[in-house]
Amino acid sequence: MADLLDASVWLPLSAPDHEHHPRVRHYWDREASDDLAFCRVTALALLRHLTNPRILGDAALDGKSAWRALETWLTQPQVMLLAEPDGIDELLRDWAAKLNLQTGAWTDAYLAAFAIAAGCRLVTFDKGFRRFSGVQLLLLT
Repeated sequence: MADLLDASVWLPLSAPDHEHHPRVRHYWDREASDDLAFCRVTALALLRHLTNPRILGDAALDGKSAWRALETWLTQPQVMLLAEPDGIDELLRDWAAKLNLQTGAWTDAYLAAFAIAAGCRLVTFDKGFRRFSGVQLLLLT
């Protein structure tokens, strides 16, 4: 089973000065699956975070450098970019009827649905993913 990493994990893996870098390095070295995955949403989120000075301050990258960082991850033998699997819409429709999916919760619902439909474990720092039933979740603390 591949691990689908949330941007909350990819960012500190990419930024050694990030406060969560030691925890994600521990995950990488001891807890990670043999296969680690981006989906398009997590790849775009990483690019957005890497280029945001409010997040990285003076360490924020320009677009070209951020894209190169993403490409570097994707050259690692255990890292892949997964295509959207079938079944996401059905899961989102079900959660839309049962959960309060306002504001940013839609992206979280998408990532949870992606993880289920792709047969991945979702790795994140975000405790909010607990509300999505059926998600294999590794919550980093």
